[in-house]
Amino acid sequence: MPLALLALAIGAFGIGTTEFAVMGLLPDMAAGFGVSIPLAGYATTVYALGVVIGAPLMTAVGTRFTRKQMLMLLMGLFIVGNLLTAVAPSFWIMLAGRIVAAFTHGAFFGIGALVAADLVAPEKRATAISLMFSGLTIANVVGVPAGTMLSQQFDWRTTFYAITVLGAIGLLGIVKLIPAQRAKAASPLGSELAVFRNPQVGLAMLMTILGFGGVFAAVTYLASMMTEVTGFAPSSVIWLTAVFGLGMVGGNLISGRFTDRAMMPMLFVSMSGLALSLAAFTFTAHNKTAAIVTIALIGIFGFATVPPLQKRVMDQAASAPTLASAGNIAAFNFGNALAAWLGGIVISAGLGYTAPNWVGALMTVAALAVAIFASALERRQTGRGRVVAAGGSAPADEPVVAAHG
Repeated sequence: MPLALLALAIGAFGIGTTEFAVMGLLPDMAAGFGVSIPLAGYATTVYALGVVIGAPLMTAVGTRFTRKQMLMLLMGLFIVGNLLTAVAPSFWIMLAGRIVAAFTHGAFFGIGALVAADLVAPEKRATAISLMFSGLTIANVVGVPAGTMLSQQFDWRTTFYAITVLGAIGLLGIVKLIPAQRAKAASPLGSELAVFRNPQVGLAMLMTILGFGGVFAAVTYLASMMTEVTGFAPSSVIWLTAVFGLGMVGGNLISGRFTDRAMMPMLFVSMSGLALSLAAFTFTAHNKTAAIVTIALIGIFGFATVPPLQKRVMDQAASAPTLASAGNIAAFNFGNALAAWLGGIVISAGLGYTAPNWVGALMTVAALAVAIFASALERRQTGRGRVVAAGGSAPADEPVVAAHG
């Protein structure tokens, strides 16, 4: 694989650390600002919403630059956002810093996925995408536990200072390793918007919102769940987040290989496993050993959904994929925000710290239903296209829509 993928993985590592670090810092951040745990959970929610808003906005800006130039600009903004979070004198300014950092997320992964795919042969695109996303998963094995440890040894602000340094390293990697000639510019904005006329693009993004979003219903409140329900000491959160991260690394890399061979079957298997794991977590959270196993499974199946979900959107929007690719990253984070918000609601309603697991399981089941519907619709459209090609005709009110895999 090209060395340039390392640069993308470095940037992904920094972004992944700032996204997921809050799940280990949440109690300390709440205490530091004197707010409740559900309110502190907004640090996750506003980050995710920042991704949703920032992805299309920054992608539109990116039509004026090459993809390498845009990646450099995004990492610079990432540095500013995390520094603002670290020095924030109030809870609301901290949230503003989270939003600024989040603005870089969707466009970085959306554009980065396209650059990664262009660096390899077509039959290895999902593997290349998964290698870029490996930076995000490794962040959960190394970055998030290290961030939690820094918070416990010093304070949560130290973690965000460290993340700011990671951003600087990521920027340097992009400057040095990404070949400018391979990081071409995006298509005109009009062409990028036109791909959303394909209903399969919208269905793929809905799968993303509901599917991976279910993971965040559980992990946003993981620290509180493990200490208040399972009985782990606060210091255990460091290695518990590492268990989740190891699961993510394994699920992502395995899924990347199988997605290149059979994308939709991989999606069905990963979503089914995720729904079952989240539902089981409601019960296994009361036992330490069972909880550890379930955390790993949520990581494995949760991130096993990422390569097929991202590749499906890119395939369906193959003619002009930049905005759709970034938009799907926004969809991931809209689902994260929705799940974290719903998780906070059920906790505030007095249903306990395990209640968000049911929220996540139901969201993932809904995503699986959408995937089954999209697959059936695609087979119908493909079959109708074959009839037309053979000399038949499609109904006048049902135009043939090309399928891309």
